[in-house]
Formats: sequence, C-alpha cells, structure tokens
Amino acid sequence: MVNKIVFANFKGGVGKTTNSVMTSYELAKKGYKVLVCDLDPQANSTQLLSRTYALQNDKELLLSKTMMVAIQEKNLDSAVVEIMDNLYLLPSHKDFVDYPDFLELTFLPNEPNYKEKRIAYFDYLLSDIEDDYDFIIFDVPPTLSVFTDTALYSINNIVIVLQTQQRSLDGAEAFWEYAQEFYHKYENVNFGIAGILPVLLKNDSNIDNQIINDAAESFGEKNLFKTIIRHMERLKRYDRLGISEKGYTELNDFHDTKVHSLYSELASEILNRVGVENNE
Repeated sequence: MVNKIVFANFKGGVGKTTNSVMTSYELAKKGYKVLVCDLDPQANSTQLLSRTYALQNDKELLLSKTMMVAIQEKNLDSAVVEIMDNLYLLPSHKDFVDYPDFLELTFLPNEPNYKEKRIAYFDYLLSDIEDDYDFIIFDVPPTLSVFTDTALYSINNIVIVLQTQQRSLDGAEAFWEYAQEFYHKYENVNFGIAGILPVLLKNDSNIDNQIINDAAESFGEKNLFKTIIRHMERLKRYDRLGISEKGYTELNDFHDTKVHSLYSELASEILNRVGVENNE
C-alpha cells in the first residue's frame, strides 16, 4: 500500500519544500520508489528537483507537459518525470494557479456534493498511478486553499514542519486544528499525524529550545520527531544549484555527507512512524 504524506504548516518559509524533497531523496536512496507531487503553483519542489537533475546529469530536465495539462487530459502519468533511480516528480508550473478555476468549471454548484468532488478529483486521478509507488510526498502552499485541501483528501499522514519561531508554532497549531476539522468533515479521508518535525533557526539557541518545549506541550512529546533538522548552510546551496552527493557530482564534500546523514536518519524515523519496514 502506498504511503502518501504531506509536509505542511500555515506559516511560509519554514522549510516545507526542503524537508519534503530531502526526505523523498533519502527514501529513494533506501530503495523505495518515491513520487514528489508538487501541489504549489510556485513550483519550488519542481525547481529544486530540476536543478538536482541538471547537476547530476549535466543536462537540463525536459518537461514535456505540466501537471495542469495532465489533469486536463485525465492522465497524470503523462507528466511524471524521473529525477534519479527511484525518485520521480509530478511537476508544477505557474499554470497550476488555474486549477481552482478548472475545478469550479468541472463541478458546478448545482451538483450534489460539488465541494467534496472538487477536492477529491486529484485523488481520483492519482489512484490510477499511486500503486506504482511506495511513497507519494506532497508539497503544498502555506495557505488555506484548494491545493491544501486536495492533499489532505489524498494523504495517509501529515508531517508538520516546525521552524523554531513563534509564528511557525502558531502556524503549526493552526494547521493541525484545521486538519482535525477537515478529518471530521469528510467520511472518505483517513490520515494521522506522523509527527512534528523541529527545524532549528539557530543551533543551541534558548528560544529554539523554548519553542520545542512548547510544541511538546501542545502536540504531545511522542509526536515530536527525535530527529531534529539543525541549521545547515549547505541546504541553501542545494536550493540554488541542486542536491549534490558523492558519486553524482564533483561538488560533494563533508558538508554534503553531514546533510545526507541527517536526512537519512529522518527518513528512517519516518519509516518507523508510518509503520514501514526499513529496507536497510
């Protein structure tokens, strides 16, 4: 059975894209077949993985069509591209901003349950290909939107990304409250919380520790990941140039080794939390 996970927070700039892509990357390295589904019109996951492909293959990633076109053609598989062994991308583009309008024209207000049909439509299309993958990782905007609702309708688990600042904690709490309301609103949804992922603004900062303690009190100690993503400058280079690693590029150094080791640990903890046996 495929595991579908969304990385989320209602606060922007907390590292949702970085952590969803890096987790996907490490799961793929562990032998799991992973599809990154970029449900954000800003297409940040698509950009990061496109740069990763270009860096590792010394050529640009060619996208024959966007996800929006594939949706209109009712064939998501036609837009999927391979980034590396076991890692695939369903790419977003600026045209994906038209998706809410497409749904409004497809499911009119005079239809029974038209609101649910709109947010369920992507899951309906995804069902044709989801069994080809072990994991589908969703990246969504930090907003109340049809994009977020679409992911929530599809997923099995939520990873709430918590950057150690008060606004991020507020956004995490607001997202979880919304997700609970969403869960009880629709009979066909069935997801749990995989955990709260702490992402440090600064290493060994008092405010970081205070936010993590507040999160433990708010969500419960057991729901906090034991793996903590510490501040690492190398991740900024990945955003600009793509993910580098020994065996793929000449840019690899001990900073890359440190980053990949940390995210491999995170991927292993996610496997444990969602009840999947580790291939390693």
